[in-house]
Amino acid sequence: MRKPAALRLFSGRRRLSYLYVREGWRRVSRRLSIGRVSTLRFTGSTPNRLIVAPTDLRAVDPFVAEEILAGRFPLAGRVLDTEGDSPFEIDLPSREFAARLHSFGWLRHLRAIREDAGYVRLRQIVDDWIATHGRDLGGIAWDPDIIAQRIIAWLSHSPVVLRNAEHGFYRRFLKSLALQVRYLRHIADTVRDGEARLRVRLALAMASVAMPASPSAIRKASRHLDLELDRQILPDGSHCSRSPRAGLELLLDLLPLRQTYVNLGHDVPSRLIPCIDRMYPALRFFRHQGGELALFNGATSVLAHELASVLRYDETAGEPFRSLPHAHYERLAIENTVVIMDTGRPLSVDLSRSAHAGCLSFEMSSGKTRFVVNSGAPKFAGDRFRQMARTTAAHSTVTVNDTSSSRFSQSRFLGPIMTTGVSKVAVARKDEPGRLESVTASHDGYLAAFGLVHERDIGVLNGGRMIRGRDRLSRADGSDPDEGDTATAVARFHIHPAVGIRQNNAREIFLTAPDGEIWLFACQDGELAVEEDIFFADPSGIRASSQLTVTFAVARQPEIQWTFSRAN
Repeated sequence: MRKPAALRLFSGRRRLSYLYVREGWRRVSRRLSIGRVSTLRFTGSTPNRLIVAPTDLRAVDPFVAEEILAGRFPLAGRVLDTEGDSPFEIDLPSREFAARLHSFGWLRHLRAIREDAGYVRLRQIVDDWIATHGRDLGGIAWDPDIIAQRIIAWLSHSPVVLRNAEHGFYRRFLKSLALQVRYLRHIADTVRDGEARLRVRLALAMASVAMPASPSAIRKASRHLDLELDRQILPDGSHCSRSPRAGLELLLDLLPLRQTYVNLGHDVPSRLIPCIDRMYPALRFFRHQGGELALFNGATSVLAHELASVLRYDETAGEPFRSLPHAHYERLAIENTVVIMDTGRPLSVDLSRSAHAGCLSFEMSSGKTRFVVNSGAPKFAGDRFRQMARTTAAHSTVTVNDTSSSRFSQSRFLGPIMTTGVSKVAVARKDEPGRLESVTASHDGYLAAFGLVHERDIGVLNGGRMIRGRDRLSRADGSDPDEGDTATAVARFHIHPAVGIRQNNAREIFLTAPDGEIWLFACQDGELAVEEDIFFADPSGIRASSQLTVTFAVARQPEIQWTFSRAN
């Protein structure tokens, strides 16, 4: 039975009050832990050399190198023409741009430099950062995740930055690097839980072996990394954020770190290799046959060569898992047909900051074509688009009264955490090898607001040539909604922009892949329509697309059934 409005309001306010108190205490504790922040406090001896430059597995784009050397910075979907000024002394187009600029990930493209003038210009850019931001330990440049990324980039690309450098620059570079490492080490325990915290420990471990350090310091950094890997890499190999892309991003740094330990003869952190071995099957779980990663919980487009550069080190090759029981995902696969379904929720409040309200959403691919997708997360966009991408309506699942199954905080103080929504997901799986793979799952995200539970049943059968689905909205006890229930539900199926759509009649729609493969979507229930859509995760940026919608009044028709069947 639905809770009275007054009780729901009280419960919501009590939870918000708790979250405000919790966040306030976290900030006070962090400030007390860090104490007085000043350059003088974190000064120390300057190392006289770097021992090794870890490899960067990310791709190099010579065009980007040419643009940067010419004073034009193509970052975060924007191009900033500095007109001869330092990029660190002018207004930047967005916070995302500033994060990319100060993290120095773009240094990898400068490996394409072939002339001495290019190295001189690069050193001038780095020197500008040291002069303008190297002593003021504040602002976005000194966000812990940005510092960690910058340390990794400076270490990995030090041969390019320091090539033919005069002694004065060489010393300034090492002095700044040492300062950043000392500061990051001091604040590491105060970093908010999630991918950034693991990257901080990864950067400190990398610095401990790439820069002169005592054996005890190397062992300490290794232990801290082990603890964070154990906390964040789940037993099924997925990252605790539940984002498919998080595993890829972490592997791009963990693999070079592993090789650096081995090459230098240091003891590899005890959890590093087992965690990498676990992460590979999870990465393959999310990979469609065309090479793309599924778009769940903040995942966006992945360049094919990025994924390939990681997978070539995979020594655990085998069939992808059918389930990720700790991250709560299911994979149905027969022949060339793959369905990946989200059957979980954020593992904690802190980890919900990048989570999407996509419980029970799914993606479907056949061969090299993704037919049904989620809208994904934009790589570079303002906060409005990022929050739109997190709503339930941006996922291939059911919404009730245009409401998300989980709601997000609008408070700048709390940040974009999930405040209410899905608290329980029930899952059952049935497999008949080669004949049928199916999942039945339900969530309570609409129970408090509308007194409804959403149940979804998806199965792949007929040798992978058919997918049958069922969506049902019921009361908590499993009974049909009341006759007076005015709720309207919409089942959305977001179609990849590369797929052609042709409506055959009021009940059938043909989907045509670029290679000519055709699937027929059919639904005899509700009102079927083709509507305009937005695809956030295209490599070129946000682009228009289409979605199939089935609209139904819950009181009159609490359940709909639908199928995808291959037509050729």
